[in-house]
Amino acid sequence: MNRAILFTTAAVISIAIGGGAYYFVSQKQDDIFAQCRSSSTVAGARIGGPFELVNPAGETVTDKDVIDGLTLVYFGYTFCPDVCPFDTARNAEAVEILEEQGIMVKPVMITIDPNRDTPEAMAEFTSYIHPRMLGLSGTEEQTNAAAKEYQVYFAKEDDPEDEEYYLIEHSTFTYLMHPDYGFLQFFGRAPRPEEMAETLACYADVIENNPVN
Repeated sequence: MNRAILFTTAAVISIAIGGGAYYFVSQKQDDIFAQCRSSSTVAGARIGGPFELVNPAGETVTDKDVIDGLTLVYFGYTFCPDVCPFDTARNAEAVEILEEQGIMVKPVMITIDPNRDTPEAMAEFTSYIHPRMLGLSGTEEQTNAAAKEYQVYFAKEDDPEDEEYYLIEHSTFTYLMHPDYGFLQFFGRAPRPEEMAETLACYADVIENNPVN
């Protein structure tokens, strides 16, 4: 595997503790989301930023177009044999639970495999997962830029037996984003849909009671 890592280490230091990633950065004094955050997420983490990608209609969209409310952002690829379908399905189930409570959260998947994942391929994949899931692709440059903003690691398999069916190693965090508050929290693979939905509902409640002027 190619171990070239897209992390910006000056912004975030990731330390594995008990199988979880913990980000230590300068913490804001007044964290209105303190009661919602898991212990592995510190307020002020520099994750997320500007990007330009392509939606299923072939239109170029920016982060401001995509993140227009509470948004779950996941980086994966449609040829992924197991992890990506599981993670995106878990995210979709959490979103469904919230919809029943009248809380709308947008699920998004950004491909790390732009050579195979065309806008049409992304639309087909996400439609199976959730009708509101937005699949985004783009050029290699656009993909690398977006991944760098989110501190995402990915590496294509070296010398695959079949050049068409290569695998990609990648990090598997789901990022909770908001247009006004930016990055709120990441989710690893462990939380169940019900646990995830409970956490998301907490964020939604705080945001509703703390409108940004």
